[in-house]
Amino acid sequence: MKLFISVLLLVLACAAGAGPASPPLRPAVLLTGAPYRDGQDLSGQWTYSKDLYKTGLTDINGWVAKSRMQRYRDLDVAAVEARGGTDFFEFDLDRGPQMAIPGGWNAATPELRYYDGLIWFQRKFTARAPGSGRAFLRFEAVNYRAYVYLNGKEIGRHEGGFTPFVLDVTDALRGGENRLTVGVDSAHDAQSIPTAITDWDLYGGITRPVRLVYTPATFIDDATLGLGTNGRITGEVQLQGPRAAGQAVDVAIGTIARATAVTDTHGRAVFDIAAPPALARWSPDSPTLYDVRFTAAGDAVRDRIGFRTIAVQGNQILLNGRPVFLRGVSMHEEEFGARPARNMTEPNARALLHEIKHGLHGNYVRLSHYPHSETTLRLADEIGLLVWSEIPVYWTVDWDNPAVLRKALAMQAETIYRDRNRASVVLWSVGNETPVSEARTRFHAAMADNVRALDPTRLVSAALLVKRRKIGDEDVTVIDDPLMDKLDVLAVNTYAGWYGDDTLDALPRLKWSLPADRPLILSEFGADALAGYHDPAHRKFSEEYQAEYYRKTLAMAAQLPTLRGMSPWVLKDFQSPRREHPVFQNGWNRKGLLSETGVRKEAFGVLADHYRARAGAR
Repeated sequence: MKLFISVLLLVLACAAGAGPASPPLRPAVLLTGAPYRDGQDLSGQWTYSKDLYKTGLTDINGWVAKSRMQRYRDLDVAAVEARGGTDFFEFDLDRGPQMAIPGGWNAATPELRYYDGLIWFQRKFTARAPGSGRAFLRFEAVNYRAYVYLNGKEIGRHEGGFTPFVLDVTDALRGGENRLTVGVDSAHDAQSIPTAITDWDLYGGITRPVRLVYTPATFIDDATLGLGTNGRITGEVQLQGPRAAGQAVDVAIGTIARATAVTDTHGRAVFDIAAPPALARWSPDSPTLYDVRFTAAGDAVRDRIGFRTIAVQGNQILLNGRPVFLRGVSMHEEEFGARPARNMTEPNARALLHEIKHGLHGNYVRLSHYPHSETTLRLADEIGLLVWSEIPVYWTVDWDNPAVLRKALAMQAETIYRDRNRASVVLWSVGNETPVSEARTRFHAAMADNVRALDPTRLVSAALLVKRRKIGDEDVTVIDDPLMDKLDVLAVNTYAGWYGDDTLDALPRLKWSLPADRPLILSEFGADALAGYHDPAHRKFSEEYQAEYYRKTLAMAAQLPTLRGMSPWVLKDFQSPRREHPVFQNGWNRKGLLSETGVRKEAFGVLADHYRARAGAR
């Protein structure tokens, strides 16, 4: 316990620090605006080599891997073999099979469908030398552990499957041909986040784009702006490099505002300006984005930023000072199709969000159960969807382990630093369906404190479990969770009518006891249905049962006086190794309102009609 508290206090103190030496949670390099920077996309065909026993990392007994197994070596295996001699190799990534990157390997070939372990990837590319500037590799996501080598030299490692990381390759990059090798280990354990058991597919691999980025020697590493409830636009710019201190930094918000600040000795400049009268507030009904440009020390970074406020007042959620009801749905990061690869291209992400915004008449999406792609978040900004974002502290983790807490806080920080400029993000969640215990509550409390230290401008929530309790002669559903005290918005997952003994007809009559002074979101509710399976008797897994389940659950929800939003489970059917009914599931969780290929089930129309009516009522 003492060790846990000591680590917690150190982590939170570092998270709140301003100087460059203080924040171990802050990545060494962020490269905000990397998609718009000078560089090259390394997407395309990569070769790969399976390594189930991890012989490319270590030999038996933890010894150094044999040279004939070291897949990251910078050599032409075929050329060495052609010369003859005593050397031989048990790999050759130059002549290995190919796979499209980005994308999870589960969809690449049938033999990799349930592969869980280490695979090595290689991409040769031609680049220019960085000259007097800097060069970085930015990985948007690698699931789950990454071991990165450039031209035979290890340049970095990363743990966590859904957040970006940046590696400095200035000294390792060659002018001309380069050999990039990435070992990806998808295996999870009791100390990983999430642990080995989830209710979604693994999708091991390099699942999001990889980009080589060039910058000047002194460059803008981070740049952020946001609108506060006090009517002022605040933000900061962080420079890195030999000339980071004492630099004039200019920020232009479209054509309506401009300001200048000077960096301190740590390369940090702070902005605090009155919001101009012409500033249009971002909202789902009017998702106005401004072209924002930051310039300093010969470098420039641009972004598309919306300005809005989010707050809680009593049991209301206020967007731009006005009450808002969150009409949404939960969504996994999985594109439409019979063999999804978690490849969130812009068309793939747009197709999913279009169904929420225009099909369901929604204004909100719960991005479950991990940080979704930067592409998805930027599209939510563009089309106007409020976002709940979370990291996969899901079901259970090693609550008493300070090292696991450190991983969670680091993932949380990587997410917040990536998405602070996204107006769509209004809720940071600190957990999903975690069983109550003292250790678990301390863990989540540390996460909530970390969010407030890093980003006090957004709301904090968590998807909690509910209980039934006897109050008098009645069974009453209550939220009995000490974590409530750390949350701005209460959220609960409820599956009465699907799991358990409640009949559908009983749902509207269920009694709830809720805090009167806190807004509530039904973060999940849902029932499975196989698209195209119809049963007049409304048996489970039929479209009719799912549709009636939605009608009865919405009737129940109408009795909750503090309800301020909902995100039923789930937008579309998604792959899950837990779900193996041979008729109805076959490896798919069927709670989607859409099938895996985008076919709308009957319940889709039920929810769409409900949201259309709510949107009209405001």
